[in-house]
Amino acid sequence: MMLMTTKRMLRAASQNGYAVGAFNVENAEMLQAVLAAAEEMEAPVIIQTTPGTLRYLPPEYFAGMLREKGAGAPVALHLDHGSSFELAVRCMEAGYTSVMIDGSALPYEENIRLTARVCASAQDHGVPVEAELGKVGGKEDDLECSDAQYTDPDQAADFVRRTGVDSLAVAIGTAHGFYKVEPRLDLDRIIRIREKVDVPLVMHGASGVPDEKVRRAVENGMAKVNFATELRAAFSQGVKEYLEKDHGVYDPKKYLSSGAQKVRELVKEKICLCGSQGKARDLMAQVE
Repeated sequence: MMLMTTKRMLRAASQNGYAVGAFNVENAEMLQAVLAAAEEMEAPVIIQTTPGTLRYLPPEYFAGMLREKGAGAPVALHLDHGSSFELAVRCMEAGYTSVMIDGSALPYEENIRLTARVCASAQDHGVPVEAELGKVGGKEDDLECSDAQYTDPDQAADFVRRTGVDSLAVAIGTAHGFYKVEPRLDLDRIIRIREKVDVPLVMHGASGVPDEKVRRAVENGMAKVNFATELRAAFSQGVKEYLEKDHGVYDPKKYLSSGAQKVRELVKEKICLCGSQGKARDLMAQVE
């Protein structure tokens, strides 16, 4: 299995003009669907879980499933929107190869202190850290933000320097969840931030963003693109379709597999959107 950290993945993506798709999973079926899509497309992927998902199934279970299942493509296991220092450490100790600590709702100096504390612990575990600066609007798991605050490039440079963070999620006008109207994105802001910082940039809230805008975001310097809401919707749609077709089914494996198939097809589309198809071989060769 090619379980690796996001640091190597995202550095390669930044240097070669593509992004790595990061996919939130809720259960074993979704995890397996993402792995299957990655293997078929020969693409590196990041599998993510949120704090809410980890209350449903703890990090040790997801790490164990990934170790047992294995993968034929480079995979990272990532904590998305980590809500506390303690949860971040627990995920690292469970076997996660990447964590995010999200202090974006805190005052700036408090965000720095929390992020720097997690980064210091992560160094001891050999795990890279993602943080967020600025506020991505909408709702993600337990996190809710009603007003999106764009990331300031100069502040981003100060934040990266003072925390030692390995990647940075920036606010450019995206929001978590599905959009009620088409988002107005400041895609040129990505370029201005890239000129100031030397760590890979992360795009949150990509579900529902028009494909051409995601492509432009990647072209402008986004190295990681997160997809969550669309995967949940696809999985639910697959289950609903199976149950409508077969009212007498009582074997969960059948309708859950239908949901997983929908996720697999969607992940393949998003891999192509990020331009990461076929990139697994280069990463695997670096390891070898």
